[in-house]
Amino acid sequence: MHLQLMPANGETGNPRIAAARIGLETMDAIERDGPPDGSARRSSWPGADTSRIPYRVYSDEDLYRRELDRLFYGPHWCYVALEAEIPNPGDFKRSVVGERPVVVVRDQDGGINVVENRCAHRGVRFCQQGHGTAKEFTCPYHQWTYNLKGDLLGVPFRRGVKKQGGMPADFRLEDHGLTKLKVASRHGVVFASFDTAVPAFEDYLGPLMLSFFDRVFDGRPLQLLGYSRQRIPGNWKLMQENIKDPYHASLLHVFFVTFGLFRADQKAAIEMDEAGRHCVMSSRKGEKERNEANEGIKQFREGFTLKDDRIMDVVHEWKTPQTVAMQTIFPSLIVQQQINSLSTRHIRPRGPHCFDFVWTHFAYADDSEEMVRRRLRQANLFGPAGYVSADDGEVIEMSQQGLAPYPDAECVAELGGRGTENTDHMVTETAIRAMYKYYREVMEL
Repeated sequence: MHLQLMPANGETGNPRIAAARIGLETMDAIERDGPPDGSARRSSWPGADTSRIPYRVYSDEDLYRRELDRLFYGPHWCYVALEAEIPNPGDFKRSVVGERPVVVVRDQDGGINVVENRCAHRGVRFCQQGHGTAKEFTCPYHQWTYNLKGDLLGVPFRRGVKKQGGMPADFRLEDHGLTKLKVASRHGVVFASFDTAVPAFEDYLGPLMLSFFDRVFDGRPLQLLGYSRQRIPGNWKLMQENIKDPYHASLLHVFFVTFGLFRADQKAAIEMDEAGRHCVMSSRKGEKERNEANEGIKQFREGFTLKDDRIMDVVHEWKTPQTVAMQTIFPSLIVQQQINSLSTRHIRPRGPHCFDFVWTHFAYADDSEEMVRRRLRQANLFGPAGYVSADDGEVIEMSQQGLAPYPDAECVAELGGRGTENTDHMVTETAIRAMYKYYREVMEL
């Protein structure tokens, strides 16, 4: 746009004064309406509630960086491992908190430590193995060596060579250890936080969510069965939404609706902590006949049978009647109990448009061989190529493709109203609205 600089009275004047006047008017307009590129709107959220979700939260780089700082690196507990993955002193596992690589290690005293996978000298990622056993950690670049608690043990040439070089006289090993995270372990599940002021894990979950957590992790030792991994080209929050969203479950998933594992007419509940960040979606396996709950749903396949129906067979092993209990622990963990399959699902963001999703399948250490086989068989329902979960990875990618080009548009999340209360049915999006109510407060949107 071309601007001709003129004094207010129309006479020829000093162009610098005129330019300054236009500059002030422009700043007033920016404060009132926002800059032309819309960046001022990045910290806004239209409407008084969260029944409308701005597309921008799924693609904006600035918001994503704020998410990392306030959610993953702030006063929140992030899942990192199962104790069963590091059963013996010296055992370690690489993991991630947000985008920051960490190492989870059991020290010689049996304690569990989580340290950043970043040498205190020059920032080198010193641990390259996914799993292993070590007596100490040594950076390959300059051989700085740390114990399993993250303390610096030794620095080559610290005193120099032949009275030349070396570290300054005031260099102290205790000032240069690895970054240590705060650790919480409950019933064999390990969480970590960069924020030392994070609430106790039990308070972070709250009594209701803690009861569901202890329903699966009841204190019995666990045994590791294996992993599934996938990289999904979508925003990490879409997976949190997906597990808080019963709306899609009986519409998208052929297996769920056809074989009665999860349907809209089942006895079900959506329950959350007081903050609305954590949620459990639970139900009881029902019938698979046609009725009003699946009438007109094209994914329902009446008359379909399985050649081997053991994959859908349920052994009731819980103190409560639910056959499905999916728990989301914000921001990084999903605890899966679907019939007799058990797993943790770890969300690892990789920018606003992508995240890694790691499934850790487990059993109880005292399970019979038959029950272990049952859990492994039913694990085929889930994971990247699962009979059910393959749908989720694909539809999240499709969601990101639809959302990203339109940052100023909005999602509609009004099923079940506009509130954020617990419900005793699945025809609702209340848990999504509750999560974004919390998100909006923490992110100051």
